[in-house]
Amino acid sequence: MSIEDLLRETLSDMAHEEQPPPPGRFLRVHGGRSRRRGLALAAAVAVAAMAVGSTFVVEGLSSRVAVPRGITEQGSDEALVGTGRGQITLTVREGLRLAQVMEKLSASTGRPVEEFWRAAEDGRTLGLPAYAKGALEGFAFPATYEVSSESSPGELLAAMVARFNRAAEDSNLVDGARHVGRTPLEILTVASIVQTESTNKRDMPKIARVVYNRLNHTPEMKLQMDSTVLYGLNKFGIRASNKDLKSRSRYNTYARLGLPPGPICNPGADAIEAALKPAAGSWLYFVTTDPEKGTTKFADSESEFFKLVEEYDKNRHRGIGENRGPGGRGGAP
Repeated sequence: MSIEDLLRETLSDMAHEEQPPPPGRFLRVHGGRSRRRGLALAAAVAVAAMAVGSTFVVEGLSSRVAVPRGITEQGSDEALVGTGRGQITLTVREGLRLAQVMEKLSASTGRPVEEFWRAAEDGRTLGLPAYAKGALEGFAFPATYEVSSESSPGELLAAMVARFNRAAEDSNLVDGARHVGRTPLEILTVASIVQTESTNKRDMPKIARVVYNRLNHTPEMKLQMDSTVLYGLNKFGIRASNKDLKSRSRYNTYARLGLPPGPICNPGADAIEAALKPAAGSWLYFVTTDPEKGTTKFADSESEFFKLVEEYDKNRHRGIGENRGPGGRGGAP
C-alpha cells in the first residue's frame, strides 16, 4: 500500500470518529518489520498531502484534524506529528535534477541538505513504487507545495513521491508503459530526456518520437543525447564537450546503445504524457533553430538535419541563442 493510499484510508477512518484518542495512542513504532510499517504510517499521517489545484499542502495533521484511532504499533509512546506552525510556499519546477531539488528544499526549510539525502535512502518509507528500484531521481514530482515548518525531510520527500504516485495514476503510467512495450521506469527515463531537451511542451510528443525512433532503428542507432552525458558527469550545460563524449559513464548515450539506466531529472506531467503518447512521425533528429523563440525543427534524414544546423548557426551569428545550442546530438551535430 502506498503512502497516499495509507493517508486516504486514514482520513476515511477519521470521518467516523466521535472523539479523538489520547495523543499517546496516535502512532507507536517498534523495531523490525513493525518499525518499517510504522515509518510508512508516520509519513502517511504526519504529512497531509492534499491537492488544491496544482498545489500540494504539506503540514502536520494536528493543525488540521482530530487524531485518528486505530493506527498504533507496539513500542514507544512518542507521537510523530508535526505542529503545523508556519508555512513555506515551495515551487519545484519541472526538469530539476534530484540534487537541485535537495538544495532547494534545504534552502527553503533551513535544514542541512544532508538530512534530505539521508531521508532519501529508504525508498520504501517514502512510498516509492517497486519499479523505482529504491532511487528517488525522477520521482520527486514538480509542483507547488505548502510546507509546514515542522515537517521533517522524510515527510517532505514522501509528499513529493505521493504527488508522483497520483500523477502516475492519472496518466495510467503502468498500463500505458505496457501498451508501448516499455517498463514504467523506461517511460519515466524517456520523459526525463524529453523534459530536458524540450523548450516548450508543444514539442514534447515529437521529441519523444525521436527518442523511440532512435531506440527502434534498424540497424541499431545510439540516442546521442548531450543531456544524458552531462547528467552522468554531474555537469550542467547545453552541449557536451568532445572530452565528455569519451566518458565511460552508463549515461553516455554516445558510447552505449539504448536508454540510460534511469531518469536524468524529475519530469512533469506533460513530459510523462508525451513519453506515453508520442507523436506520429519518422523523425530521427531535432534542432532548436531559434532558442530565443523556442523554435525546434525536426528532420528525417541526415541531410535535412545539417540544413537545420545551418539555420541554427545563422541565428547564432545574429546573436540569437548564444546561451543555448541545438540540443542533444539526437538533435544536434
